[in-house]
Amino acid sequence: MKVLVVGGGGREHALCWAIAASPLLTRLWCAPGNAGIAEVAECLPIGAEDIVALVAFAKEHAVDLVVAGPEAPLTLGLADACAAAGIKCFGPSAAAARLEGSKAFTREVADAAGAPGARWQRFTDPAAAKAYIRAQAAPIVVKADGLAAGKGVVVAATIAEAEAAVADIMESRVHGSAGATVLIEECLIGQEVSFFALCDGETAIPLGAAQDHKRVGDGDTGPNTGGMGAYSPPPVFTDALRDEVMARIIRPVLAEMARRGAPFRGVLFAGLMITADGPRLIEFNVRFGDPECQALMVRLRSDLLPALLAACDGELAAFDLRWEPLHALVVVMAARGYPGAYAKGSEIRGIERAAQMPGVQVFHAGTARREDGALIATGGRVLGITATGATLAEAQAAAYAAVDAIDWPGGFCRRDIGWRAL
Repeated sequence: MKVLVVGGGGREHALCWAIAASPLLTRLWCAPGNAGIAEVAECLPIGAEDIVALVAFAKEHAVDLVVAGPEAPLTLGLADACAAAGIKCFGPSAAAARLEGSKAFTREVADAAGAPGARWQRFTDPAAAKAYIRAQAAPIVVKADGLAAGKGVVVAATIAEAEAAVADIMESRVHGSAGATVLIEECLIGQEVSFFALCDGETAIPLGAAQDHKRVGDGDTGPNTGGMGAYSPPPVFTDALRDEVMARIIRPVLAEMARRGAPFRGVLFAGLMITADGPRLIEFNVRFGDPECQALMVRLRSDLLPALLAACDGELAAFDLRWEPLHALVVVMAARGYPGAYAKGSEIRGIERAAQMPGVQVFHAGTARREDGALIATGGRVLGITATGATLAEAQAAAYAAVDAIDWPGGFCRRDIGWRAL
């Protein structure tokens, strides 16, 4: 099979790494890729959101499967354009991708499906949103309705903080048009879990769970980021909870999407809060999480490629996945200043030394090669140092030993990934 992976982050490196191990694979491309992906796939100078160029390349090179990494190409209609060209694409149609593209749409679908979530209200007028906030109790959650690169949610500890979030999102438009509408939601209390299900439009099978670390600083302090680390499986997420989430959230939502004429195919990522009253839905994403994908891929014993194909072909009812009996933990190394302004171009040394450590896999996110061959940082989140172990403590120790083997003065990481479970 010839496969094209779309994207250039740590998630896409993990997907390329897993797909490259498949005996079914004959050729693998990634657009645009990064320096790490270039070691397992042929990188293309095509942007992840250039739908026309991506489909043209896939047609010209007789690509058998396109695998969408990030959400933006999906919301822009990559899967639809591939379908029109007769090319299989792992990922939902633009209509189904609204589950991530609009948080209000997600709430409407979840309510219609009877999936447990938070109380919510939608606003297009900032004054009305602020008045509603003043009538509520804190903490309270303010969400930009549209795509905001994982940064459009504010968990406000006070009413004043919530009002300020509305001003930033709706009046200052810090997230652009994504903030034209906001949702004000009840703040759910508990442990947050990322749960992934593989879907073929009718059938869903569990794809594993992880816990992410969104705040930039140790002890869950500082601003939200795209994710500073993750581990899998999370001890809080028992098999009984998994079965409850599949029965009460994933399968009813899948049925509701099919009823609406927008069957969901691909990976459905449910952001969950495990509350005293059971699992509640926070939001949906329509792709693998980053960095959760890295932790999942190193635990997956099954060949990933047939699983992706089964989702495209409606054949998941007869499919199952096997997992290594291991724990995985990923530590994100980011450029100093992230998630604010950060410098690009700093040199990173010692990657080879880290990657040779037992149980360690270094996934690249924002990296490139300089003309002299040196590895440089080109993004905010730059590396995902991933390790496995018989216990979570072993995986954590191995990951941080690899982090310490890397010589990158321009980077930093959290030192407490996995703290909640350990």
